Amino acid sequence: MTEANADALSLSNLFRPEVRADPYPLYDRIRAEDPVHWDEAMGFWSITRYADISAIYRDARFSRALGLAGAFQRLPEAERERTMPLYDAFSKTIPYTDPPYHTRLRGLANKAFTPRVVEQMRPHIKRLLEGLLDDQQAAGRMDVMRDVAYPLPATVIMELLGLPLERRPQFKQWSSDVFATIGVVRRDSEVMTKGLEGLEQAADFLRHFHDQIEKEPKGDLFTALAMVVEEGNRLSREELYANILMLLSAGQETTTNLIGNGTFALLTHPDQMQKLRDDPTLIANAVEEMLRYDNPAQVAYRVAAEDVEVGSKTIRRGEIVNLLLGAANRDPEHFRDPDRFDITRPEIHQIGFGAGIHYCIGAPLARLEGQIAFNTFLRRFPNMRLETGQLEWQDHPTFRGLVSLPVAF
Repeated sequence: MTEANADALSLSNLFRPEVRADPYPLYDRIRAEDPVHWDEAMGFWSITRYADISAIYRDARFSRALGLAGAFQRLPEAERERTMPLYDAFSKTIPYTDPPYHTRLRGLANKAFTPRVVEQMRPHIKRLLEGLLDDQQAAGRMDVMRDVAYPLPATVIMELLGLPLERRPQFKQWSSDVFATIGVVRRDSEVMTKGLEGLEQAADFLRHFHDQIEKEPKGDLFTALAMVVEEGNRLSREELYANILMLLSAGQETTTNLIGNGTFALLTHPDQMQKLRDDPTLIANAVEEMLRYDNPAQVAYRVAAEDVEVGSKTIRRGEIVNLLLGAANRDPEHFRDPDRFDITRPEIHQIGFGAGIHYCIGAPLARLEGQIAFNTFLRRFPNMRLETGQLEWQDHPTFRGLVSLPVAF
């Protein structure tokens, strides 16, 4: 492979606005020309095929914890020392740990974050959404991101955790700042500074809130996580705060971008929008297709704990591996006609929520909120249409989502 071709396959191209707007041609080219690709410019592997990524997710030789350490090791030495509190916090969370520590954390969280708890929220989520849409109805237009996709998941996860809703803007900012620091794409010093400040402020608030909970326990998820015990163990305060912040961020970013990306997909595929409008029972399958077609989480990463062969390439111990979920979800070896958006597509086994032991703990809640949002949009605004052809996509190394999505109805 020539140097020019290698550069064309580099994920550094994601910094170009036109590629950020539509990264799928880049993913297609990497998968077609070099599906297990060493990205010299970025210093990591890019994996694009569904089968390879699915196998890596389930392979204990690829470490999530070492992946986190590897991401921080890529920082300059002075920056590593300064940002150690961020690393310490992430290293105590469910998504960034390996067994047996991960098993302990996940087991404790599973006892509190159950499907029954999620399903019980359905009527309340519907009421919240109807209220948000009531506020926009008279105007005849809204920004889907600003008016629904941001406030709905943020309110739901805040209420689920029992945190005061008046603090929603601060928690949104804190979690956004903290999670902007994560990923193997190098982040600048200002981003890291804001992340450190967000972590400190969030931890300070949660510390005081925890003190109140211990005096007067409530029936919320925060209390459940704080009190749950398994085999004599419970979460330490540091583990609790780190995972609460993780739930806040993941609970917002994934669902926010599912609602935004899914609405955009419907608006730009009016035949599919009409199918869903005519038959709302298609909603569960439609949401899976949205997650496949333009999933919110585009990249996951690991580090090889030992030398591993993947697709005739040898990945050496200690090397970072980027799993391009957006590429896997459009792999023609796994999905027929993968660039076509089809809400009736059969047997959609999209990989946007991960797989194996690190499967997203909040996936049922994200699915539920998405299903409620899309069916409600189409019921209340049957003539909803896009108001602009110029859309801005977020600059984020992991998540894919719109800055705004103006519609009229």
